[in-house]
Amino acid sequence: ALPELREAEIARSLKTDRSFIWLRRNLTPRQQAKVNALGIPGIYFQSAETRVYPNGPMAAHVLGYVDIDNRGIAGIERSFDPSLRDNNTPLRLTIDTRVQHALHSELARAKSEFDAIGAAGIIMDVNNGEVLAMASLPDFDPNNAGNALPDQLFNRMTLGVYELGSTFKIFTAAMALDYGVVKLSGGYDASEPIRISRFQIRDYHAKNRWLSVPEIFMYSSNIGAAKMAQDVGTEAQQEFFGQLGMLRQANIELPEVGSPITPSPWRPVNTMTISYGHGMAVSPLQLASGVSAMVNGGLVHRATLIRKDSPEPLAGKRVISEKTSSEVRRLMRLVVDGGTGKNAAAEGYVVGGKTGTADKPANGGYRRRALISSFVGAFPMHAP
Repeated sequence: ALPELREAEIARSLKTDRSFIWLRRNLTPRQQAKVNALGIPGIYFQSAETRVYPNGPMAAHVLGYVDIDNRGIAGIERSFDPSLRDNNTPLRLTIDTRVQHALHSELARAKSEFDAIGAAGIIMDVNNGEVLAMASLPDFDPNNAGNALPDQLFNRMTLGVYELGSTFKIFTAAMALDYGVVKLSGGYDASEPIRISRFQIRDYHAKNRWLSVPEIFMYSSNIGAAKMAQDVGTEAQQEFFGQLGMLRQANIELPEVGSPITPSPWRPVNTMTISYGHGMAVSPLQLASGVSAMVNGGLVHRATLIRKDSPEPLAGKRVISEKTSSEVRRLMRLVVDGGTGKNAAAEGYVVGGKTGTADKPANGGYRRRALISSFVGAFPMHAP
């Protein structure tokens, strides 16, 4: 009736002093009928509830999964295990399955096209921090999580921390503009690499001339960004990232959250490299939350997976002025309109964004030709 069971193992279990043993869990009705028809005394059936995930891997890293006794092991299942166990009120998430499906499909296509080790993405409402979709690949089926590999269970969006390259130039430009150290009409000399200590900062697509702030952003000049950050100063840069919540773990309703890696001590050379996303590692979730504040008018909102049905708009913490936010949106639009992010120019959506490429760290240095590629964007740029 149950050919996968081994006779010797059953016999050995039955000889113990325990009052009962489980022979097999999760029988189908047909299997139960077959066993029952054998008429063996002392065999009983017990009904129990089993957690089922009808959408399979969709949003697996958000939902998490349960063990055989329905105890939450990961994700929302673990974070809200007591209330899900004791409360009959459904827990409403912010995830939109239509948006989740679109995000998952695009990530899977890109991962396959570039033969990537992994991929991760998030779609967030910049005005309240609600996460409409979150995916990390490779993923797993929560209905069969016991057979998943560690790499499949790892949530790259919240638990992984990475140097996210030139996407950080969004923060550098916002700081410099908001603190008044430079104007949109201003700029910096990017004709020569910067030599500091034993390091050299150069541009990958060097223009070898003076660049305006919009050009520094469009052409992703490391030299221009470093000089901008230098003018802002180490202390102010550190304080700015602190206000964005990027110097501590992201505050979201998941247990799988990574801690950012920041320099200690935070020296002038760190200030310059962090300006273009090297020397500081954060989760992609933190990047999305930080950029949301840069484009939504300057307000930081906590990222959330739990839907709030309050008609009142959430109050956020101001980090930059509305004027600066408007200028950042214009810069991000330029990147997609004519800069390094042209591939994101989806017709009719008025997309703005910033590309980022970073070498993967290894053995105290960096691995050449082993890259983390990023894009962070918003739409529509006149009212994201």
